[in-house]
Amino acid sequence: MLSQSPLRCLSVAAASHFDYIILGAGSAGCVMANRLSEDPNVKVAVLEAGRWHRGSWDWWKAAMPAALTFNLANKKYNWDYHTVPQKHMNNRRLHQPRGKMTGGSSGINAMVYVRGHALDFERWASQEGCPGWSYRDVLPYFKKSTTHELGENFYRGGAGPIHVRRGATGNELFKAFVDAGVQAGYPYTEDMNGKQQEGFGPMDMTVSPVDSSETPFELSRFKVTSDGKRCHAGLAYLNEAAKRPNCSVITRAMVNRLVWERSPDGAEKRCIGVEYIDHVGEPRYIKAGREIIMAMGAVGTPQILNLSGVGDPDHLRSLSIDPVIANQNVGQNLQDHLEFYVQYLCSKPVSLFPVATWRYPHLKALTGIEWLLKGTGLAASNHFDTGGFIRTRAGIRHPDFQFHFIPGCVVGQLDFLPHHGYQAHGGTMRPKSRGAIKITSKDPRDEPLIDPNFLADVEDMRDMREGLRRTIEIMEQPALKDYYMESRLSPATDFNLDSDDDCDRWIKNSSHSAYHLSCTAAMGKVVDEHGRLYGASNVRVVDASAMPSMTSGNLNAPTLMMAEKFADHIRGRPYLDPAQSENDEALWWENPTWQTSQR
Repeated sequence: MLSQSPLRCLSVAAASHFDYIILGAGSAGCVMANRLSEDPNVKVAVLEAGRWHRGSWDWWKAAMPAALTFNLANKKYNWDYHTVPQKHMNNRRLHQPRGKMTGGSSGINAMVYVRGHALDFERWASQEGCPGWSYRDVLPYFKKSTTHELGENFYRGGAGPIHVRRGATGNELFKAFVDAGVQAGYPYTEDMNGKQQEGFGPMDMTVSPVDSSETPFELSRFKVTSDGKRCHAGLAYLNEAAKRPNCSVITRAMVNRLVWERSPDGAEKRCIGVEYIDHVGEPRYIKAGREIIMAMGAVGTPQILNLSGVGDPDHLRSLSIDPVIANQNVGQNLQDHLEFYVQYLCSKPVSLFPVATWRYPHLKALTGIEWLLKGTGLAASNHFDTGGFIRTRAGIRHPDFQFHFIPGCVVGQLDFLPHHGYQAHGGTMRPKSRGAIKITSKDPRDEPLIDPNFLADVEDMRDMREGLRRTIEIMEQPALKDYYMESRLSPATDFNLDSDDDCDRWIKNSSHSAYHLSCTAAMGKVVDEHGRLYGASNVRVVDASAMPSMTSGNLNAPTLMMAEKFADHIRGRPYLDPAQSENDEALWWENPTWQTSQR
């Protein structure tokens, strides 16, 4: 059940006994709420620290694809974290926005839909202690979660809650970028989420496609279409679940800790309920019958496990927390993608500059109105229409470096340069550096320390350095020369690209997080391959923190897939049949010369 009144939600929750309590309404939590509440015989509660994703005057910030930067520094819908000073990046503190709303980070991210490479999941299954997570095992769940506008095929879903589409802005710079990649000697790929990730081509985004047959809904005196809007997990999964009488969504609820049943030392622990703090600061408690499902993300999940006595006993005792389950891996193994921006001023008036800045407010307003009434135009895209994946050197079996391209120049991650320009985001996909999440007090409102430990491994710097050189080589191919103003904005034209020291210095000073925190409650270390917490009988972790290692690309797609797969196990259903191609041909493409050639 759902109520817009927090007090009503709280009174219902306090008086009821739930079979499943889901902590966090991010991508994984929304999937869980939907799939578990499909069974009318169970009662499901969802606790979310943030607000409901609809019903507020600024609903459009989470709905308009082009408004993706609005919530990156908006504490109303964003935890707005920062890392500790990064000692290998001149002690810079990097921004780490995390969604604080129903839908979680899928409501504030860049909507880029990338599944990762098939060999990521082969690695999970064969090398990282996760049987049942091979590519053949997970592909059916990628398909189950999505509906692709191009229709269902062996790789694409056709009936899932998340809508996936291609960019449709038609900006000529997108094609020029793909052509530049091909001119540099890399392949073209029609579908990065299909058989061949490697190469340059169109990217997928989680945006609802335009359907001219749909009847717009009323908003005040205007008619507003639901097309062309961000398709986040709150919209795609939680809306439906919240309409069911067996699902309670409790927003503005800050989880404090899990409550454990008394048991003999050494026995498996059982969680009997959850303490949380409501929207006015009052402590509350709800009971769990079957399972507690943790879906608070790579920061929140290890934080609450620690606050509940699960973690390094010595660290917990230092904060006056009684250890319940000793596991020093909780909060460790933190991984994230690092990226830089290579930027150019544009000689032709074809970039996003007129509508992306406030220099021409009438154009910005007209763009917003078109989107509001029709679901079309520049506001209906995330403007990452094309991208690419390459291998930075010979001997790498599958791509280790990713590009996003945008027809504009971003300043400080949030604003646009008030001139025509374009840029490529580039970053290594499988860094070896490992960091940690560490709590500093017993209070859940105190932010934990976030330390991705960027560039701690020398191989990560090597890969970023080589990636920088490859990026500039691609960006200065003939296809983009027609737009080139004879000066590179960043790094500057006179930058010495041949100098390792100069490259390293620029990377340390200019790189940013790609906001892909993960792996802090990893399968094989903190939970088993079904997400079950080691040492507990009824607690699971189902979000990106359960990844044993990062996938090669953006993380929202694999997070949705994981939650779909975990949900089947929780419900006692058999897993979907593994994917099987005709004639048993390979499910993924590898460059036949990968051992001896970089491209």
